[in-house]
Amino acid sequence: MPRKGMRSICFHPKTLSFSTSPRSSPSRTSLSTPGRSFSESTMEQNIEVASSLIMKWNPETSTFAKVTSLFYENKREAMQFLKCVTDLQKAMHLLVSEGSADGRIVRAQNLMQIAMKRLQKEFYQILSTNRAYLDPESVSARSSRASTRSSTSDYDDDGFADDEIRAAGDSISEVEQVSSIAMADLRSIAECMISSGYAKECVSVYKIIRKSIIDEGIYRLGVERMSSSQVNKMDWAALDLRIKNWLEAVKISMRTLFTGERILCDHVFAISDSIRESCFSEISREGAILLFGFPELVAKTKKSPTEKMFRVLDMYTAISENWAEIESIFSFESTSAVRSQALNSLVQLSDSVHTVLSDFESSIQKDSSRTPIPGADVHPLTFHSINYLTILGDYSSILSDIISDWPPPAKTSLPKSYFDSPDSDDTPAPPLSVRFVWLILVLLCKLDGKARHYKDVSLSYLFLANNLQYVISKVQTSNLQYLLGEEWVTKHEAKVRQFAENYERLAWGQVFASLPENPSASISPEEAKEILKRFNSSFEAAYGKQNSCIISDPKLREEVQVSISRKLTPVYQEFHNKVMIIVQRQRNIRIHIRYSPEDIENYLSDLFFGGIDMGSSPSYSTTPSSSSSHRRRSRLSS
Repeated sequence: MPRKGMRSICFHPKTLSFSTSPRSSPSRTSLSTPGRSFSESTMEQNIEVASSLIMKWNPETSTFAKVTSLFYENKREAMQFLKCVTDLQKAMHLLVSEGSADGRIVRAQNLMQIAMKRLQKEFYQILSTNRAYLDPESVSARSSRASTRSSTSDYDDDGFADDEIRAAGDSISEVEQVSSIAMADLRSIAECMISSGYAKECVSVYKIIRKSIIDEGIYRLGVERMSSSQVNKMDWAALDLRIKNWLEAVKISMRTLFTGERILCDHVFAISDSIRESCFSEISREGAILLFGFPELVAKTKKSPTEKMFRVLDMYTAISENWAEIESIFSFESTSAVRSQALNSLVQLSDSVHTVLSDFESSIQKDSSRTPIPGADVHPLTFHSINYLTILGDYSSILSDIISDWPPPAKTSLPKSYFDSPDSDDTPAPPLSVRFVWLILVLLCKLDGKARHYKDVSLSYLFLANNLQYVISKVQTSNLQYLLGEEWVTKHEAKVRQFAENYERLAWGQVFASLPENPSASISPEEAKEILKRFNSSFEAAYGKQNSCIISDPKLREEVQVSISRKLTPVYQEFHNKVMIIVQRQRNIRIHIRYSPEDIENYLSDLFFGGIDMGSSPSYSTTPSSSSSHRRRSRLSS
């Protein structure tokens, strides 16, 4: 960093001389005269005291000083050392201000250089030997505790009180206590070196050691430098694993790695805003850009399996939820590239969501399967699509943020009645709700086309009822119910009832029509025989066709069974009672009574909740329960 004023001339370690004033400098002997000032006397004393302590810890002249750490050996003496350096600096300022040109200034400068080398060595030793205690997690934990004493100006002649550090550490763990002490020592040394004009030497040591910690931390979190081509060549399973590692890496790096480093840097270099910015920027910028650049690579990859959408949303969530911390930690102008990279990744992830949603819609519209689903059951396209949308519904808050400015879908070739509710007010729906309603609409219109592939029209309606009911049940048991609203659910439940009624009319209409409109009216034995024959034939035909049908939803299955029973059983019961009177006079009619009212009720119940083999239909005298076989309960409730 640039040094200012006279300090840059006098205190640079490579400066061996200084510019003297044109006026005459007093001789050394003049300082010993009775008239010398108190300041001069104090200055000379400061130089002598500093010389004694600095030379004691000169690694060039003392083997003890070369192998021993001043701050570990004697903390009180270390604080005195810093004070001596401060006093020496004051003495040098006084000499310069008086324009002195004698050997004292040279001596003081030499002492200052020796002291700075000593402090640089101490700074390096504290940083390197305390790596385990200055890891970002320990620093982050320590940040919530009481801060240690921070400035050399706070130290008096008695030095730093070790018992104060111990007292400050009574309530914290051993790791945090060692971390606090190391941070305080680093700050003291940094302030002393920077104040003395040796910022460059101090900062260079700090940057080298701390950057290696950040880089190693990023690597250990599983974040590696990768190119776009490398990401594209990875299979989805491998890439998915990388994404999972990245999601965990973001949590840890924002909670501890970068947070701890910013705290440490701000603390150690609190004396200079420009220095702490420079240090933190150089230490963290590369690793942070590498971290926040990975989502952009994933967003741009050509792979688009179904799972990619959820991973993209997970990454978008990870960045957006940490955005306040990103802006706070990387608030410097020199770290704006980190913020830009994180923001660019958000944009790319948003674009990827748009692309995947468009591909999802297109995949529904392009589904070309024409084979009718056996039993008119729920179509695989319905399973896949609505299950996909229900999971997306769990990301509703993030999706709302992403698609808030997207244009609404174009309602071109789809029927307006499917989309707009006649009872809706003029308040526009949220963009996300509109998007989900649209995607379900696309699915329902596609299913409407697939229903036409059934030769039996009744199965077409049952197919539509089954699939729409499945959609509604998924909506009601997920976040989609809040996005689509009660009005949407009510409207589509009415559609299910309409489909079920059409199925019932077409599948069982002939059975209903085979019975007389007025079952209690008088009829002849011959009319009774014809009605029984017609009923038996139509009932068995309907049962045979519907025996292969599936209604998966228990609620819908019960509603259909109850509705058919209510229309059929009471009429048949009344007609049966009338026939039994005729049987008393015409016994030959008995052979045409194949089913009792109880049989009809049991057959209908077993049709939807079990199964009876109509090929071995019971005689009139056979109890229904003894004829039940081939249970279908598991298939119906699947």
